[in-house]
Amino acid sequence: SALKTPTSVVEKYSAVGFDFKFHSNFSDSAFSGWLCVCAFYLIFNNKKGLLNKGYFPVRKRCYLPNFSGIVKVGAVDADQHKSLGGQYGVRGFPTIKIFGANKNKPEEYQGGRSSQAIVDGAMNALRNLVKERLSGRSGGSDYKQSGGGGGSSGGNKKDVVELTDDNFDKLVLDSDDVWLVEFFAPWCGHCKNLEPEWAAAATAVKEQTKGKVRLGAVDATVHQGVSSRYGIRGFPTIKIFRKGEEPEDYQGGRTRGDIIEKALDLFSDNAPPPELLEILSEDVLKKTCEDSQLCIIAVLPHILDTGAAGRNSYLDVMMKMAEKYKKKMWGWLWTEAGAQMELESSLGIGGFGYPAMAAINTRKMKFALLRGSFSETGIHEFLRELSVGRGSTATLGGGVMPKLHTVEPWDGKDGQLPVEEDYDLSDVELDDFKDEL
Repeated sequence: SALKTPTSVVEKYSAVGFDFKFHSNFSDSAFSGWLCVCAFYLIFNNKKGLLNKGYFPVRKRCYLPNFSGIVKVGAVDADQHKSLGGQYGVRGFPTIKIFGANKNKPEEYQGGRSSQAIVDGAMNALRNLVKERLSGRSGGSDYKQSGGGGGSSGGNKKDVVELTDDNFDKLVLDSDDVWLVEFFAPWCGHCKNLEPEWAAAATAVKEQTKGKVRLGAVDATVHQGVSSRYGIRGFPTIKIFRKGEEPEDYQGGRTRGDIIEKALDLFSDNAPPPELLEILSEDVLKKTCEDSQLCIIAVLPHILDTGAAGRNSYLDVMMKMAEKYKKKMWGWLWTEAGAQMELESSLGIGGFGYPAMAAINTRKMKFALLRGSFSETGIHEFLRELSVGRGSTATLGGGVMPKLHTVEPWDGKDGQLPVEEDYDLSDVELDDFKDEL
């Protein structure tokens, strides 16, 4: 049966092999004609059997005679090849990406994890690919051959900021953003090889850090002032600039994956912890969660049950966890018990058990509940399991986001019991009390 298909039929990509297969020969017409379904996984996470029971059988089924060689299935050990995970924005495991018409911008597979569901997803992507071919649109990529012959670029050269003697101080030194700056010479062969990698990394880093980490380039043969200031002797030389600090030499690899991974590390090191917001309306949840892989939502006890001090202690725990996991770029929200009853009901935590916590993937409409204690230790264990793809999940009630109410923000104070009204009973007529034997 399909479920007994050996795992060896899945092509396992390394950072080098994957980069060659997806980039070095990208313009090859035979390469651009096929579609790939690729899973990023961790070895210990794979023990759950998802890839064995659902994913690995897919390759055999995709190699039916009519589709032989058109749909390929691959897998990446993201623990061993971390640069690939960073390059394609992989933050949780297992993550499945479909590389279709544009190999530089794969789509994240959102369907079920059975072999049939993955095959259906691949066939849908293949149909879309065929439609693009028939419509006359390019079926390849955004890659353009570098003038230096250094391979094809998966990014936009415009995302690499051209730095000069005149604009360097203003753009780099006076900026609050982190900069990776390449000093190059037009005649340098290594610089020509780096050019497409630098452009591809610049585009990815700009998107994933929302412009907080920038990549620039200085032609050291023209702008000798700034190059001399930083002692540039060989090419290419890459330096890291952070506001108020001395520049440091970049010591990492020269592939786009290596550069992206370093840039994301710099971003997380310098980024403030994400905001912890109260769910005051539907817009708050939407803006916080739509661009995040996960939203961490806490339902805290009513203010009358904890007072301001008790509530602040819970919020402090959440803020420490947000700081600890800021590299994940998750959203962090909280609400008071009873304020968003539909949300509580859809998560199965309404009416009891406060404080409670859930992690929601709004794109997949899946969630997981904190089963341990609402403490730094308990939440850390919960989030650590989620970050590597472990833990049980469920579908959000009805498969759609519940209705959220607009509420007033907490004023930071202790709660006040409602004042009972005094009733005037002087006009109330009562029957005389009579004892009955």
